[in-house]
Amino acid sequence: MRNYEEEIAKRVDFIQNALRNAHADGVVFGNSGGKDSALVGILCKKAVDSVVGVIMPCHSKRNYGEDTDDAVKLAEQFGIDTVTVDVSEAKDMLLNAISPVCELSPMAGNNINPRLRMTVLYAIGQSKNYLVAGTGNRSERTMGYFTKYGDGGYDLNPIADLTATEVLEFLRYLNAPEHIVVKAPSAGLFDGQTDEQEMGILYADLDRFILTGEGSEETRSKVQSVYMRTQHKRELPLNYGL
Repeated sequence: MRNYEEEIAKRVDFIQNALRNAHADGVVFGNSGGKDSALVGILCKKAVDSVVGVIMPCHSKRNYGEDTDDAVKLAEQFGIDTVTVDVSEAKDMLLNAISPVCELSPMAGNNINPRLRMTVLYAIGQSKNYLVAGTGNRSERTMGYFTKYGDGGYDLNPIADLTATEVLEFLRYLNAPEHIVVKAPSAGLFDGQTDEQEMGILYADLDRFILTGEGSEETRSKVQSVYMRTQHKRELPLNYGL
């Protein structure tokens, strides 16, 4: 049986060491109302009292509805200071500035959202001398399902080793708000979007393959292909001569 208390202690120690090494005073993270950000927020709050969760809606109705509601419930239950920064207008202004010189693909337009959000987090973090916590899980990282220089950019990530299934189990142990636990995982980039639909694979199949190497030939082939194709997202930028 998994020893959650021992794992919590180790993850708290990881966060505290990161803060000490960086001479930082606290942590800021994007409180999206989703499972991963919920677990990160809880762990960070256990590690240090100075934690700020930032709710950052952007166009999607879900951002302004259930995601915000869930983010607020999480913050209230675990005593996490919360602020809201609506980045919709900033995205509109950026799209208007780019449109005369380039017709953006739908994906390029969607990826502006997480890049704007990370800009917000680093602006707040630098101003308060806080580190920015990442909220991506191992399953997403394996599939390259994150935005380069968006949610893929951060100072520390206390759940990077956990699959989506393990994050869910961790949240159940911590008695996180029920709606966060049961709702379909979604990046919330556009209405109706879900992670599994966009990746084309069920988390149950993906996580089983990651943890055990077992799975259908279709699962094996898809994961290995996507992993190789997205390898650049998991590496540092290329630097000539270094």
